[in-house]
Amino acid sequence: MGFQHHGRIGSRQIYETLRDQILESVYGTDGLLPSSRALAGELGVSRSTVTVAYEQLAAEGFIEIRHGARPRVARAIVDQGRERASSRAATRKARLSKFGERLRQDLPRWIEPPRDLVANFRYGDLSPSDFPVLAWKKAMVAAMTRKPERLAYDDPCGALRLRTALQAYLWRSRSVRCDVDQIVVVNGSQQGLDICARLLLDDADRFIMEDPGYLMARHTFAATGATVVPIPVDRDGLETERLDTVKARLAYVTPSHQYPLGGVLPIGRRHQLLAWARKCDAYVIEDDYDSEYRYDTKPVPPLHALEGSDNVVYLGTVSKTLSPTLRIGYLVVPPGLRSMFGAAKQIMDRHTPLAGQGALASMLESGAYDSHVKRVRRRNAERQRALLDALRHRFADRIRIDGADAGLHVVVWFADLPQEAEEALIRSARSKGVGVYPVSVLYDRRRAGRRPRPQTVGLVMGFSALETKQIERGCKLLAQAIDEIRGRRTGLEKNEKTGSST
Repeated sequence: MGFQHHGRIGSRQIYETLRDQILESVYGTDGLLPSSRALAGELGVSRSTVTVAYEQLAAEGFIEIRHGARPRVARAIVDQGRERASSRAATRKARLSKFGERLRQDLPRWIEPPRDLVANFRYGDLSPSDFPVLAWKKAMVAAMTRKPERLAYDDPCGALRLRTALQAYLWRSRSVRCDVDQIVVVNGSQQGLDICARLLLDDADRFIMEDPGYLMARHTFAATGATVVPIPVDRDGLETERLDTVKARLAYVTPSHQYPLGGVLPIGRRHQLLAWARKCDAYVIEDDYDSEYRYDTKPVPPLHALEGSDNVVYLGTVSKTLSPTLRIGYLVVPPGLRSMFGAAKQIMDRHTPLAGQGALASMLESGAYDSHVKRVRRRNAERQRALLDALRHRFADRIRIDGADAGLHVVVWFADLPQEAEEALIRSARSKGVGVYPVSVLYDRRRAGRRPRPQTVGLVMGFSALETKQIERGCKLLAQAIDEIRGRRTGLEKNEKTGSST
């Protein structure tokens, strides 16, 4: 409980300690304190001593006491404590390293997703109903009951059993051939990006990003102090002809399904990219984040499977097939980098938790993982079909849809909704219970001489966490929100014309 004392503790000391802890937000909103009996036993005092302290806290409004229940912190007191803490934080600027200062200038933001929406089209969420509960439970039980030789730290590159299973899976599913020693198991693709950034970039380097592209990758690489070089993408992905005049240390790409616009990089451009990497002695980070989801096109071999891919680091994850909460990803690194990637992983966190590694290995070995992927691919194909049908029904030729050949999202462009209406649309949709997210934030705003940002509203619409009825209802409400926005704009335009003619 944090009581500092010499000798016997009295009611006053218990009161003051709990009061300070409550004000410092040690207990959250509606947080429960120990029962008087439990706290008395922990502190070695009589129950009446604790009761006196609790009664004083209740009298001053810090806690609420009900018969037969544990004391509960008053909500107003918690809010007051938070205000005090934020006020102190605002008046004190932390002294940080260069890395910390760079983060301060370009902070990635975590926003708690709203929980009261009819349909949330946020990309990256998966439906709980898709998770293979029984198969994962069986695999976890097997992993936990397998008696280890010892309880000790393991290979930072990952359990040999999982790396062996991944080696076979990557060869049969993605034509990626590699040695087991080239595979490094990481805590999700984000840690894989972080290791790449730390080992392959210095603060005087430059790195290439697709524009628009994945913000968390840009944040990660920029945190090293390296400078981003945004390269535009078109409907086929990265415009590789623009690389001829670019010198950089690293390029981050999503060639199998460009995020967010969905282009699949043609084989000619893939060879152009690899030739550029050889010429510049640069590394290519190939993020194959959702390659399991292809609907109307055959899979294109990844960069790693092509000749001349010695400088490619292949990045995969189970966040889009099983769950982002598991935090399991993997890298396939050039042989010469294996020891350094293993050392970096060891410094970061020793190794990824072994229970999850064992469970995933079991599913891969038994075929349960492949069966699960086939099942969720079918389900997400149905969801995507429902989304495309609903969008076309509601908006007809007023929209253009990109990226529908693969993946768990599409980008929808609203031809008659100008960019300046974006914020109003997001607010209007949210008021109706629909979460929508703009593509504009994924463009690099600082590149000199770049093509203008989109002139019309574009939304990144994920569908993998929704059922078909939610999708249809969400599109109906989105159409209502857009009609309202259009109506307001039409009214404004009429007023402007009327005003100019009088």
